[in-house]
Order: sequence, then C-alpha cells, then structure tokens
Amino acid sequence: MAYRELSMIDVKEVLRRWQAEQSERRIARETGLDRKTAARYIRWAVELELPRDRQLDDDEVHAVADCVQARPEPDPSAEWRELEAHRKRIQQWLESDKPLRLSKVHVLLQRNGVTASYATLRRFVMRELGWRKKQPTVRLDDPPAGQEAQVDFGKMGYLVDAETGRKRTLWVLIVTLAFSRYQFVWPTFVQTTEAICEGLDSAWKFFGAMPITIVPDNMKGIVAKPDALSPRLCDAFADYAQTRGLFVDPARVRSPRDKARVENQVPYVRESWFAGEEFKDLAETRTRAADWCRDVAGGRIHGTTRQVPRDVFEGVEKAAMRPPPDAPFDVPLWTKAKVHADHHIQVARALYSVPTLYLHKQVRVRVDKKLVRIYFKTQLIKTHPRQRPGGRSTDASDYAVGKALYAMRSVDGVIERARRQGHHVGQYVERILEGPLPWARMRQAYALLSLCDRFGAGRVEAACQSALAFDVIDVKRIKRMVATGARPPAATGDSDKVVQLPLPMPRFARDTEHFATRTTTKEDA
Repeated sequence: MAYRELSMIDVKEVLRRWQAEQSERRIARETGLDRKTAARYIRWAVELELPRDRQLDDDEVHAVADCVQARPEPDPSAEWRELEAHRKRIQQWLESDKPLRLSKVHVLLQRNGVTASYATLRRFVMRELGWRKKQPTVRLDDPPAGQEAQVDFGKMGYLVDAETGRKRTLWVLIVTLAFSRYQFVWPTFVQTTEAICEGLDSAWKFFGAMPITIVPDNMKGIVAKPDALSPRLCDAFADYAQTRGLFVDPARVRSPRDKARVENQVPYVRESWFAGEEFKDLAETRTRAADWCRDVAGGRIHGTTRQVPRDVFEGVEKAAMRPPPDAPFDVPLWTKAKVHADHHIQVARALYSVPTLYLHKQVRVRVDKKLVRIYFKTQLIKTHPRQRPGGRSTDASDYAVGKALYAMRSVDGVIERARRQGHHVGQYVERILEGPLPWARMRQAYALLSLCDRFGAGRVEAACQSALAFDVIDVKRIKRMVATGARPPAATGDSDKVVQLPLPMPRFARDTEHFATRTTTKEDA
C-alpha cells in the first residue's frame, strides 16, 4: 500500500477518537486508515503526554503529525503501477451493465501482459475503485440508546420561493434516531454543507439532545470522496463534526440498507406531511414540519417497534444522549492557495499576507465569518481578520528585514527615514511627497535616500540645503551636485557627526540689487 501523508483534519480525527477512548481497531475501521498508521499517531500522542480531557489545539496536533510524517514517502510497487495503467479498463469491466467477476478480470489482465497477483488486484479495486463483493442481507440489531442518528435527503416536490417568486424543488433533511425512531424534518431548497449543518443543529435543538454518531448518505455536502473502505469527508463538515463531537460513518454508495431506518421514511414524509398541503413560504414549511414530527410522526405507533417514538425517546433515549450545542456553527470555507511573490494569497476575493518562509508554496486556508487561518501542512502559520471582497490584510512582520517599508509604501516611514539622514534631507523628501498621490513620487524619495548611502549623508544634506534655498525640487539635480562636489573632510571628534559642506555659488547667481526696479527720471534720461 502506498504511503499517504495525513492532513491536519485526518490527524485531528485520529487523536479525537483516541481521546474518546476508542480502540485502535475501531479508529482504523471508522476512519479508513491502516491500524498501524493510527497506532503510530496514538503512540506519539502518548509519548508527547498530550491531555485526553480537553480539545487539542493546532500546535499539539502538528507536533504529533511532525513526529510521524518525518520520513520519505515510498514509491508504489511495480504491480500497483501496472494496474494503475489499466484503471479505466478495469473500471469498465466491473461497472458495466453485466459486470465481470474479479477472477475473470484478472485473467483478462494477464492476457494483456499484466503480472500483478490476484491479491494485489483485489486490494487495488477495493481501495481505488470502491469495489466489494455482494453480501447477503442481514438484519441488524438496533444500536444502544442515544448512540446513532441516520441522515438522508428526500425530494418532496415544488414550492414557490417567496424571495424570487419562482417554483423551486423542495428537499427535506430527515434525521432519524435509530433506537427510538423519533425523527426530525428540515425543509430546504439547497443541499450545501451550510444547509446540512443548519439542519442538523435544528435537529439537536428539536430533540434537546445530540447523539454520538451520525450515519449520512454520500451527499456532496458531507462526503468529498465516497469509498466503501475509507470515505473522505468534506473539510468543512469534518470541522463541524469535530466541533460538535460527532463521529461520522457514511453509508456505502448505492447501499440504502446501511441507513434503512431513515431511508424508508422519505416516502412516508412525502405522503403524510407534504402531499396535498399548501405552504406559504419556507419558514412556514419548517414550522409545520416540526409540529408534524412532534405530533404525528412522533405520536404514532411505529410499524416495526410497535411503540410510540416520542415516548421511547423521552423515557429512555434522551437521557443517554449528549446536550445540544448552545450556539450556531460558523461553517468555514476550506481551500488551497499559493503564496505569491508579493507575500499574499487570494482567498474569497481578498488578500492576506504570509511570512517570507512560505513564498511560492501551497497552503491550506480556513475561512469563517471572523477569522482566516492559514496552514502549511499541519502547522498554523498565520491568522488574519476576515476581509470583505477586495479588501487586504497585511502584516508588516511577514516581510524580510528592511523590506517592510518598501512593501507597505509608507509615506510617513520614508519621511522619517529621510529625517534621520539630515534636517534638510527630511525637508526635501517632504517637498517631493507633498500634494495628492504621493505614492506616484515614492521612487524619487527612494533615489534621494540611496544617494545618502552612496555619497554620504553630509554631502546630500548640503546639496538639499542649497536646492531648498532656490526652491529646486529635482532629485537628478541633487545627484549631479553631490557627484561633482568635493569630498567632505574627515570628521573630528564624534565619528557619527554629520558634516555639512558649503557649496560654491551658482554660476549665474546675482545680487538682489541687480534685479531691483528703479523709477526713471528725466535727469537719468
């Protein structure tokens, strides 16, 4: 099996189940990981003496991941690469209208020169293609009280959207408690992760309690990659499950029996609650759905258990469940972004700075309503307040030493730096940058400061003093003046003292009396 580096979400899930005192075998089974892989993360968590009585922070999770993942990733075997080259053909054979047996697929591959063994082929199709053998139907016992809730979407019909005035397809999120069969119905127009989280939180509020495990269908708002052995949850929903303390065990693809207690409720909800009714808007459907769940569906005698679901829930199951959340969940956006040469990434049409160490690298970003968290592998490297589209959040400390002033284009910073070179240098830079749009003249200020580094602050100070006297604001003129002027004499006493040199009078300078206006008399004529 090829080595797969776990993400922060995966590592946090293993450690969270370890804190819940689940066995390594159960963690491996329910997360789709190899048991040895889960054991390595647990062993390092024990060696690092991580607590089990509180939620681990990102630094602690990163410390465990760093200890386990600090090794090179092995290459896939030659047999595995052979099968990967025939992936499409194998998938067609197994998923056609008349699928072939896996033993026949192995024979056909051998005819094409594939040397992979049958065991390797079986592992490949199970892991990569989600293939499995058909199993006989076995009726499962009900789970313990408060342990499990099954979740599914069902299509009801059409409802006029009050906001747009158009007919839209109405879906309902059905949450059925597996022990008592007490259920909750949440109408919605969409099946996004945000809608699912809102519906589940409404269900926990309706029940006044929350189960330990949920068994959902492979809906896109929950499952990112369906797989019979190791389904991968959407990062946003995995975040919701970890925040709520829920364990998620998605049903297999095209296996309605995995969640039979909610699957057969879809036609019942459609016929008993929706059919023949008239609803004004979405808010009314949600109110009437909750009343129907409490009084009709919850008050009837269930056909299988022959008991009233609401009574079983109130009398037995609710006491075994956990308390509901006291605040709504802020559904985050998880995405990838590349750090550009300007130290920024673009997420949700806004810019956020990242330290120099991660330039040109790809990072993972978590965005909620208030904060933007940036991760590199499993390490949290930066946090910013959320900005509106078109906004920008820049931390000057993210730039290399000495580059922040230029990157931030700070007018006050440039003027302050010029004042440290000399009084008249500071005044000259102020004259350069005065007026509207000072950023358009920043290069002139930078050029003047570079003259101080090249020729010395004393010589530039004298040139600026002379130029200000004649109101000449021209950096090129200052450069010619200091380039042709005499070298400053060696400083005596304090070596840090700035020496100002008097410059010769300009070539065409005249005394002020030369330009005086005099009244002409007849005697002068």
